[in-house]
Order: sequence, then C-alpha cells, then structure tokens
Amino acid sequence: MGGVFGCTLNEDCVCDLFYGTDYLSHLGTRRGGMAVKGPGIFERSIHNIENDYFRTKFESDLPKFKGGLQGIGVISDTDAQPMVISSHLGQFAIVTVAKINNIEDLSRKAFQKHRHFSELSSQGINPTELVANLICEEASFTAGIQYAQEVIQGSCSMLIIAEDGLYAARDKLGRTPLIIGKKENGYAVSSETCAFPNLNYETEYELGPGEIVRLTSGGYEQLKTPGEKMQICSFLWVYYGYPASSYENISVEQVRYRCGAALAKNDNVQIDFISGIPDSGIGHALGYAHEKKLPYQRAFVKYTPTWPRSFMPQNQQTRDLVARMKLIPVRSLIQGKKILFCEDSIVRGTQLKDNVQVLYDYGVKEVHMRPACPTLIYPCVFLNFSTSRSTLDLAGRKAIQEIEGREDKDLELYATANSEKNLAMIEKIRQKLRLTTLVYQRMDDMIQSIGLPKERLCTHCWDGTSYF
Repeated sequence: MGGVFGCTLNEDCVCDLFYGTDYLSHLGTRRGGMAVKGPGIFERSIHNIENDYFRTKFESDLPKFKGGLQGIGVISDTDAQPMVISSHLGQFAIVTVAKINNIEDLSRKAFQKHRHFSELSSQGINPTELVANLICEEASFTAGIQYAQEVIQGSCSMLIIAEDGLYAARDKLGRTPLIIGKKENGYAVSSETCAFPNLNYETEYELGPGEIVRLTSGGYEQLKTPGEKMQICSFLWVYYGYPASSYENISVEQVRYRCGAALAKNDNVQIDFISGIPDSGIGHALGYAHEKKLPYQRAFVKYTPTWPRSFMPQNQQTRDLVARMKLIPVRSLIQGKKILFCEDSIVRGTQLKDNVQVLYDYGVKEVHMRPACPTLIYPCVFLNFSTSRSTLDLAGRKAIQEIEGREDKDLELYATANSEKNLAMIEKIRQKLRLTTLVYQRMDDMIQSIGLPKERLCTHCWDGTSYF
C-alpha cells in the first residue's frame, strides 16, 4: 500500500519528518524516502527497507537534512521516492501513494508529446515520476494535480513541496486517507493519525475525496473542494491501519472490537478460549471474547526483535519463513484445548496453514477460525494489496477453481454470503487449512462495524464492485 508524511514548520522540521514517516512503517516493506527543502535546495535520501528498520537506514542521513523547514517522507511497496523535479512550475519534490492501472497508456501519450522519463521501477516507468510529468502539463500545481487525478485510473494521493508551501491531495475517490495535524509551530499531513500524538500534533482536518490543500507553517488553505463520492478502502480498518489511527473520525481499534463482537453474536461454537493471530487479529479477538464473556489468551506470541519486517515481503518463500519464525506457540496453553482464533483476513492461506499445523503438532484439540471480513475473491485494482500475477493466489479463487474447473465462474454467487456456492467455497478452504470450523464475517456486519454507508466504502476485494 504505502504511506506519506509531510510537515511545514517555522523551525527545523527534520525530527518530526523522521519520526512521523517511521510511524507509517507498517504500511510497506520495500523502500523509504525523505526529502527536505533547505535554503533554495532539496536534500533527498532513499533506502531499501526490506530487511531493516526505517530508522536504522535513515538515522545517518539526518545531519545533511538539518535546517529544513519543510519535508516529505514516504514508505512504499513500489517505486523509489521522493522525486525531485525541475520544471516550468519551479523545482519541487513529490511523494505518492498510487496504483495507476493505465500507466502504459499514459506513458505512451507522454512519449507522443516527446516527453521522457529518467527513473525506472520494477514496473517499468516510475509511477511517481509519471504523476509529476502529468502535473507539469498544466500552468499551476492546483491545475496539474487536478488533471493528474482526472486521467489516472486507480488511485493516487500525493504530497508536494514547492516554493509556496506543502501541497496535499487525496485521491479522487478517497481510497487512501490524508489527515492534517496542527501544533504550535506548524502543521503536518499524514496517511495515519497514529503519527501525530507523540510528535505533539492534534488532528485538525481530514481531506475529502479529490480535495487539494496548501499548507505553510502558519496555516492551510483549500485549493479544491472535495468531491461528493467516496470509496475509502474498508481494509484500512480491518487490516492495514494501525490500531491507534482513525479515518473519517472512526477508530481502527474500535472497529476491530465491533467486528469481533459481530462474529461472536452469530456464533455458538463451544471452545475453551479465544486468541488472535498477531498483530491485527488481536483487536478482533478481544471484541469476540468480550461479547462472549469468554477468556482471551495468547496461543501465539509474536517475536519482533530480529524479525521486524513481515508486512508483505515480495517473495512467497520469504513470506512463509517470516510467518513461521515470528509467531512462537505457547505449548502449555495449546495442548488439549479447543481454541477459536480471530484473524483479520485469509488472503492466500499459506501462512495460516503452517500456523494451524504448528497447533496440531503441539496437541491442540480443535482449531476454529473467524476472519473479520468476507472471503477475498477479487484482487485489488486500486491499491497494492492482494495484487498478484494470478488470481489463483487468493484462497477463495483457488477454491472456486477446484470446484468449477475454472476460477472465474459464478463469482457473484460465490461472493453471496450463505449461498450454496459460497458455503462450498468456504468448506473447501476449511479442508485445505485443516480447521475444525471456518466462518467468515458477513459483509453487512463488517460494514455496520465500520459505521459508514456501503456506498462510501470500497468493498471490491469481496464483492467485485468498483468505481473508476
């Protein structure tokens, strides 16, 4: 997915930028970057963070950033960022959280206009450089950002440091959030509110879909009003978001409690205790335990000192290794017990299958699994989540393939809760994972737990609905 943090202060901003960006490390694994605007120049650093902490990689860079009053940082699963661009708009730095589905078409049109690209990524053209290129087709940053938002298919939120301030723009349907924080000596803007408290910012304002604002140390002004339609990613509350964050003024942790409680209300299984798959399954499990008035215990304990990066390594073998090494089972709690686990989701199921096998190796009697969202059937086309070369990497699609002989048949029926096909798909997944029972969250219960109308939420991963 990725996350961005920017700040504009009336004093050195480097400390806030460094720690603010670090607080977004849960949003990505591949690269981190920072750019700071000093007196007339930009300083920039980009590092690979696949095998180390953001702080460790960037700490030695901090002296060269000293004295900057404005800065932007990024945690990215894709391209190297930030980009520093010289153009008719002046010199500027840009970071994005973007998934550009029509990048080839936009690149081809740029080549037809005799434009060129100097940065490359694993996808070919660097998406952030492409966004900068689109912005530079217009006469102002506001017009350029608006043009980029109009022509990009997918999503794109961005931060830009220019001569006249820090520009923040949320993608046109608001799939990824941007929130402004305020303190005595300036402002910050972040993908996550969890970056604010320990840096003494108070949440001030959340940008709406497609909204553009310009911030300085003395305040901020709206340059484009928000659009009426919103499709914010539901997975922010279920999985992606940090528990201490809020989006649309709705707490991540409270939504997870409510999701767990909803799972409990529809359940009558007999168990000894509830546990959560660390980390994002814990809030769901606590909500379940509270609703059922049953004990919560930690059957797995997460080991983080030397395994810090496990969000979504790009290699399946590495994912499996990290999952196995980070979760340490507690034998005394497992042996002879009937345990119900809450999990944020089941994406591919490979890691969970290994975890379940460990439980059986340690003498568990029964393993019941309750994911906090419906079965994932459709790869995400708006963010870099559940994106795969093959839809068969998704546990739901693999089950459909085994049932139907093809993975794209009757998807709407398979996505319908409690339909015959839906139950057959879930049973196939249950058997693969060797679970005693498997019950997914109903879509309406998940939506009610979040607290926004369905038409304001993106639920594409589960039911295939999409708005471009």
